[in-house]
Amino acid sequence: MRTNYVLIDYESVQPADLSTLRHDHFRVIVFVGVHQNKITYETAAALQQMGSKADYVKISGAGPNALDFHIAFYIGQFAGREPEAYFYIVSKDAGFDPLISHLKTRKIRALRVKTVGDIPLLKAGNAKSTPERIAMIVADLCKRGAARPRTVATLTSTVGALFLKQLSPDEISALLKALLELGYVSVSGNKVSYNLPT
Repeated sequence: MRTNYVLIDYESVQPADLSTLRHDHFRVIVFVGVHQNKITYETAAALQQMGSKADYVKISGAGPNALDFHIAFYIGQFAGREPEAYFYIVSKDAGFDPLISHLKTRKIRALRVKTVGDIPLLKAGNAKSTPERIAMIVADLCKRGAARPRTVATLTSTVGALFLKQLSPDEISALLKALLELGYVSVSGNKVSYNLPT
C-alpha cells in the first residue's frame, strides 16, 4: 500500500487523538509554529508510540504563511522520492487549497482535511454497517476511474486495503457479494466490470 503522509498544521489544528494513524502506511509530521512552545501530552505520547513513522518540524522563522511554506517544501521533497504517495494536510487554513489544486495537476495525490478524522482512509476504517462500507467502496471505485481493479483478486485486495486490512476474508466476501447484488459490479470468470453511479 502506498505511503500516506499526514502533515499537521499545529497552529491551526491540535488533534485530540492520533491513535488512528498507527498503521504501517501512515507517516505523520506535526508542524509547530515558531511561537508555539507546548504540545499536548496526548499528541506527544501518540507520536512517540509511532516511533520512526512520526516526526516534528519546528518552524524556524515567523511571518505570514511561514508554516505553509514549510509544509509545501516537505511535500515536494517526499513526492520527489515517492511519487505514488498520498498527502493529507490537516489544517483549517483554506490557503492550502491552491497548492492542492496545483499538486493534482502534477499528478501528486493531495487533500486538505480539517481534522484527522476527515481522512478518507480513516473514515473507511470507521465504517461499521454494510451500507456505509458499500458507499465507501463505491466512492473509492468511482475516484479510481480507469485504474479500477480488473480481477476479482485485485478487487478483493483493494477492498481489504480500503478498510485498513481490518476486515476478515468473510466480511470482504460479503461486501463483494453485496456489490454484485446491487449491480455495481459484474463478474465474468475472474474479470470484473463496473456499473457505477456518475
